[in-house]
Amino acid sequence: LSSLFFLLSVSGTRIIGGAEVPPLSIKYQASILFMNYHFCGGTLIHRQWVVSAAHCWRPSHLIQVVLGEHDISKEEGTEQRFNVVLVLQHYQYQHWTFDNDIMLLKLDRPADINASVEPASLPDPDSPPLADFAPCTVSGWGVTWLYSYQLSPVLKSVEVDLFNDCWYYYYFRVTDNMLCAGSLSGGKDSCQGDSGGPLMCNGRFVGIVSWGIGCAYAYYPGVYTKVRNYLGWIHWVTQNR
Repeated sequence: LSSLFFLLSVSGTRIIGGAEVPPLSIKYQASILFMNYHFCGGTLIHRQWVVSAAHCWRPSHLIQVVLGEHDISKEEGTEQRFNVVLVLQHYQYQHWTFDNDIMLLKLDRPADINASVEPASLPDPDSPPLADFAPCTVSGWGVTWLYSYQLSPVLKSVEVDLFNDCWYYYYFRVTDNMLCAGSLSGGKDSCQGDSGGPLMCNGRFVGIVSWGIGCAYAYYPGVYTKVRNYLGWIHWVTQNR
């Protein structure tokens, strides 16, 4: 999760309350490396484009993207590693509020779509919004408990409930470009290391791990960038850049 978490408590980018996924079952999940170490998640949406959070920005020459990854501590033979030729934060991203917390990464070549790697399905712009408490899944290699600084070596996921209106939990801090997901009783959330990763609901990529207060606290669900609001921008960039 974003640096705001670190101002409020030790939190940010991990999966808490979840479990290891079957290897290579989340085929769209990307690991973004900075100086050869995992630091954020991402989602493959096109053979040559990955979506992540704008607060994960680093210069393109210092980052790489790995697809077909399960255990980040070793080579398993299914990985596809890419350099990044273009990093585009959303033009209205506000680092002090995390509004429009989305960026696009262009890979140096198209990914090989196979049994281990496959793009996620974007939301249908014509479908009605998902109902509150819809079951969703968030995944990543983030820390697995609040005060840990050690990433999970294997990809984990956790089921969370969707909350379309975050205002009740975060008041003025949220915008219409955000949605929340977690558990009202706490114990299930993304955290440090999960930032930029996917929130999936009904098989669609609906959210990007963005920010929150702490990790897995009761009444403080994680906050996600609402992918649905950026379909036009995503389409324009991927078709023209």
